[in-house]
Amino acid sequence: MGRAEARRAQRGSARRAKPKQKKSRIRRLFTWKKILGTFFGVCLVGMAGFIGLYLYVDVPSADEANAQARAQGNIFKYADGTVMARDGVNRENVPLSRVPREVQHAFVAAENKTFYTDSGVDLKGTLRGIAKTLMGEGKQGGSTITQQYVKNYYLSQEQTVSRKLQEIVISLKADDKLTKDEILAGYLNTSYYGRGAWGIQAAAQAYYGVDVEKLTVSQGAYLASLLQAPSQYDWATATEAGRKRVKERWAYTLNNMVEMDWLSKQDRAKQSFRVPQDPKPLPGLSGQTGYFVEAAKDELLAKGIDEKKFEAGGWTITLGIEKNKQRDLEKAVKRRLTDSLNPKLRKVDQDAQLGAASVDPKTGRVVAMYGGTGYTKHWVNNALRSDYQPASTFKPLILASAMENEAKTQDNVRITPNTIYDGRNRRPVVGGTIPFAPPNEDEREYGKISVQTAMNNSVNSVFAQMGEDVGLDNVKKTAVSLGMNGSKIDVKPAMTLGTMGASPLQMAGAYATLDNHGRKVTPSLVVKAEHGIEGEMTLPDPIGDRVLSRQTADTVTSVLAGVVNDGTASGAVKNTAYKAVGKTGTSDDNKSAWFVGYTPKLVTAVGMFGENSKADGKIPQGAQVTLKGTGGGGRVNGGGYPARVWADYTAAALGSDIGADFDLETDLGAGVPPPPSPTPTTPPSPTPSPSQSPSGTPSQTPSGTPSQTPTPTGPPTPTGPPTSTPTGTFPPDGGTTDGSDGDPDNKPNRGGREPVSGLE
Repeated sequence: MGRAEARRAQRGSARRAKPKQKKSRIRRLFTWKKILGTFFGVCLVGMAGFIGLYLYVDVPSADEANAQARAQGNIFKYADGTVMARDGVNRENVPLSRVPREVQHAFVAAENKTFYTDSGVDLKGTLRGIAKTLMGEGKQGGSTITQQYVKNYYLSQEQTVSRKLQEIVISLKADDKLTKDEILAGYLNTSYYGRGAWGIQAAAQAYYGVDVEKLTVSQGAYLASLLQAPSQYDWATATEAGRKRVKERWAYTLNNMVEMDWLSKQDRAKQSFRVPQDPKPLPGLSGQTGYFVEAAKDELLAKGIDEKKFEAGGWTITLGIEKNKQRDLEKAVKRRLTDSLNPKLRKVDQDAQLGAASVDPKTGRVVAMYGGTGYTKHWVNNALRSDYQPASTFKPLILASAMENEAKTQDNVRITPNTIYDGRNRRPVVGGTIPFAPPNEDEREYGKISVQTAMNNSVNSVFAQMGEDVGLDNVKKTAVSLGMNGSKIDVKPAMTLGTMGASPLQMAGAYATLDNHGRKVTPSLVVKAEHGIEGEMTLPDPIGDRVLSRQTADTVTSVLAGVVNDGTASGAVKNTAYKAVGKTGTSDDNKSAWFVGYTPKLVTAVGMFGENSKADGKIPQGAQVTLKGTGGGGRVNGGGYPARVWADYTAAALGSDIGADFDLETDLGAGVPPPPSPTPTTPPSPTPSPSQSPSGTPSQTPSGTPSQTPTPTGPPTPTGPPTSTPTGTFPPDGGTTDGSDGDPDNKPNRGGREPVSGLE
């Protein structure tokens, strides 16, 4: 055999001689083929899982979004546009159109330069974040603006792999479903900026005190820089290192804007860091503010706003409250009431509550309101509460109903301010089915008096009979048309004394309708309600249709001038520099006292209420109690504290604007000058008796008495029979002869079986 064959034979024998080696167990398990196959298998499973997740997970609807991301605050403003209060989450969503374009670019430059061109996901950064999450290294960055918006709006803030995978899928789908502007707007509105501010509008106010449209490039760059670490980068609280870092990030943001051609180099050179303002506490609900906010909410709900939509926030509510008039009202209450009280000395002073509402009769706007000592101290709004009797402030509504319905007395005589009634104390009402004979104040006898004098003196017996003459159902109908709550009016004879419940705001509305010549005024606290996204809510006009003829309304106004000039309110309101009319009222057991009055430009109702301040074992807290003894005096009358508060406030609120006069279309009532006396060259006409009206109506007689032509009489005096003109004559202090304003004591109802309350 050749040498070649020999060599092959030697090698073969050598191989046969070499012992056979076994493969290790590890090498058998992890061959390169198995590793490669496993890798591809995992990739396939991962891809299949991701595809399944992509198909399964969809972009949630707005209703399914994170409640925290959707929650907004509601902003309440005064009539002049200044902020009164913020309620709820400090966020006000705004459309992107309100954000200056350069400010939009500042946020993109700071957070995601490729935002306008990417697919919504930074895959490399996201995978890095997942890896670090798995290694327990906590929160990691790397998200696009789209991913941050998805996390804020749709998902929780937890750092888990499953949540991160959801974020990727929803971000991809959101980028396909939504426009870039929609995503950017959502991002700006859902981000947290520190100082309790959610969203860019709240942040603009919190850091620079401006609305978002007023932000500059420099300010926008700072707000964009804040998002990385709001608590560390807040200039007011940041350390020196924090301030340095935020200024570096501010500069980085502007430089990126130059790089992206969103800011010229020249404009970049002009930018200087704008130090934000110091933090300010959000306007709260203390004092009168809480009353305003709650009342505005209730009013909007009553006008049809969806409660859930309102509570979700985002509303800017402008009220008609004028800051100067509100200040005047609060000062008047302090000067004319609270400065006179000593709660430590007198328990009754602790029980005294006051509510007031002031309305512009031409617009229906509530321009001032006093709800009580403060929302956080006394939760019930005294201006809106309707659990106390308005008492004799209801009497003008009876006269209005009489004139509007062309009612006649029991003797078939038309009812006017000059009609003569029998004013005897406890005179039984004629014509009714329920016996009723109310006492006059202090059991006073009046005899035959005109309606005008009866209004001046608040004579109960006259208006009890007038209510029956008109028809109690008609009286109720008129009261409801003027804005009173019909469910609180029980159609019984005692209603003529104001025994129903009513609030100062309701009474202000009723009298504002009189002031507005019979066109319905529904007092409105809210002037405008706007939502950041949905726009402005349509609100009903506070001025409605005519509910009284002008002659009726103007005649009642004219009659009420007698109450101020010669009647129960003259002590507080007479001889003012402005024209004013009104009516007092004091209820059963002196539990409430009222004055509702108006000028040609302002209507204000003031109610004072006795409310037990502390439970004492016998009377529960909050129960109605007497006001008698308040301020160290005796009975609290409508012509006392309420009329004084009214007069003080009205003088301040009107200021120098006091020249207006009532434009009345009537020839009846105390507000109309008497006709001129005949001249010597003209034979005098026969002087009509007081029983005749100026329009020449038939002889008017006391209701329910034999026909006669009486001589009107006023309150009796100690020296002899009473005599007076139809408007009455009263002591210099404006009260009645015993210093009261027409409030009878709560004495037994001897003339009838129905209990009597609301007696003046």
